[in-house]
Order: sequence, then structure tokens, then C-alpha cells
Amino acid sequence: MRIRRHKRKQSGESTGIDLAPMLDFVMNLLIFFIITAVFAKEFGLAVSRPSASVGAPTQEAASLLIAIAAGGEILIEDRLVDLRAVRANVERMHALKPENGVMIVVDARAATGLLVEVVDQVRQGGVRNVSFGATR
Repeated sequence: MRIRRHKRKQSGESTGIDLAPMLDFVMNLLIFFIITAVFAKEFGLAVSRPSASVGAPTQEAASLLIAIAAGGEILIEDRLVDLRAVRANVERMHALKPENGVMIVVDARAATGLLVEVVDQVRQGGVRNVSFGATR
């Protein structure tokens, strides 16, 4: 058996790195990530922060004031109410003045779950304009 030796061409051709397989690989990765990406719509809550303007009449002045104390008490216009009565009070206010919103003032030590339940009751009462404030 005879072994053949291949002779290299001594011409001025230089061999380089072939980038075609790498580009194919990158394109395949790009297509894979585009197809498998999850496009989810995130749901959020629009929050109107109170401004610190002095002397200017604000919309919150005409709003229904709901206060949540640290102990879990709910006060609507300085009246102690139960969580189940929030919706009825909001519906009554909304029927009288549909352009007004609701201002919720929360104590910093109040339970967040109670705040969420109050906001849910306000939304079920038909009011979408909800502003928040906090006390220390």
C-alpha cells in the first residue's frame, strides 16, 4: 500500500477563517429567541400622586375622602364604616357628583391587603379616578 503525500500549493493564496457557519449559528439563535419570547401584557394600577402646590385649588378637595388607619379602621368623610359599606358610599357619592374622584389616605402601618380591598370596592362603585396619600 502506497501513501500519497499531498503537496501544498505554494501560490500566494492564504487560507482564512470561514465565518459562514458562525453567521448561520447566530441567525438560528436570533430566530429561536424571537419565536420563544413571551410577550405578556402587564397589568397595573394608574396612580395619581398628590402635588405639593400651595394655595391652588385641587381636584382632591372635591373628592370623597377615605382614610385607612393603622388599626384597620376605614373612615369615609370622618365616619367609621365597614369594608362592605365602602362600595355603597362610593356609589352614592358617584351618583350625586359623577365627575368627582376618590382620595384614599393610608397610614404607613396599615395593611396593604386592606388598601387593595378598599380600592377594589371603590372601582366596583364606579369610580376610576383614585388618588392616594400617606400619613406617617
